[in-house]
Amino acid sequence: MEGPDRIDVSELRGVFAAPGWLRDIGFSAWLLVGVTLFLVGAVWLLSLTETIVVPVIAAGVIASVASPLVGWLARHRVPRLAGAVLVLLGLVGVGAGVVYIVLAGITSELDGIGGHLEDATSEIEGWLSDLGVDSGTAKDAGEDASSSSTDAVSALLGGLGAALKSLSGLVFFLAMTLLSLIFLLADGPKIRAWVENHMGVPLPVARMVGNRTLESLRGYFLGVTLVAAFNAAVVGIGAWVLGVPLAGTITVVTFLAAYIPYLGAWTAGAFSVLIALGGAGTDAAAGMIVIQLLANSVLQQLVQPLAMGAALGIHPLAVLIVTIAGGALFGAVGLILSAPLVAAAVRISADLSRARSEEGPGEEGVPAPAPG
Repeated sequence: MEGPDRIDVSELRGVFAAPGWLRDIGFSAWLLVGVTLFLVGAVWLLSLTETIVVPVIAAGVIASVASPLVGWLARHRVPRLAGAVLVLLGLVGVGAGVVYIVLAGITSELDGIGGHLEDATSEIEGWLSDLGVDSGTAKDAGEDASSSSTDAVSALLGGLGAALKSLSGLVFFLAMTLLSLIFLLADGPKIRAWVENHMGVPLPVARMVGNRTLESLRGYFLGVTLVAAFNAAVVGIGAWVLGVPLAGTITVVTFLAAYIPYLGAWTAGAFSVLIALGGAGTDAAAGMIVIQLLANSVLQQLVQPLAMGAALGIHPLAVLIVTIAGGALFGAVGLILSAPLVAAAVRISADLSRARSEEGPGEEGVPAPAPG
């Protein structure tokens, strides 16, 4: 009898090996896990150091928008440090004026608004009685509404001043933001050059990344400012026509709230409707609701494409998704910066793809001719 065939061990090497496509999926999966762990660790580390990170980020955003003004002063023979100080003083003056307008207006009308809210509560009780609701139930509902209205007034109207007094870290936050801002405005070109030289990519690519990021940030905030000014003008004029008190304060609050995507419009709308209800009655409150809906929907859709222009270059639905996701992951910083940063990433990717296509194979995958 013949013995069993001898098996060459070398022939078994590929029998139990995973196919190439499965190895590629596994490699990509582990790469995704590593990137996710890196992002989670980075967010965790930033959350531990948010006391210094948040002021620096805020200063960086302001510096990216205000640096062209410093550059313009430098071109007119104003030393960059002096120009940075002048711009900083201007920003501080504008901020102090806005805070004064809001607080002064709220303080002057606080007592009157409280009385009007009590009248509005009585009117709500009358509505419930007319609808057939039991008088005792209507009274309880009116008392609950009165208590809620009082709490809302205290939170919305008086809460700003209380927050400014009770926020222990506000002074430190402002000090670190101003200090970081003066350095970024004065030495912005040097800092940018250092960052670009240490990005680990060719210098032209690093400069392109920096340019695209700054363009997206400036274009985004310029568009937001134009839309905010339009909404504030519409709401302010509407409040003045309806006879709502604090029309100037409502205008300022509407303008500032526009810098907080989506959530800011709801906050400013609730503020203006509450002021209208307490200061001018239910008819004015209903009119203010209509004005807010028009300003933040129909009219804004007409102005926003013109104001934003090609600043973002991504679909509005994508802006909504990345804004909400950024806010959920990174808080207020992600809520504000997610859209311009994603827009910058999309443009950078397009620029890199275009550069590869120009240097790589020709059209339809045909290899480019060899040099010489």
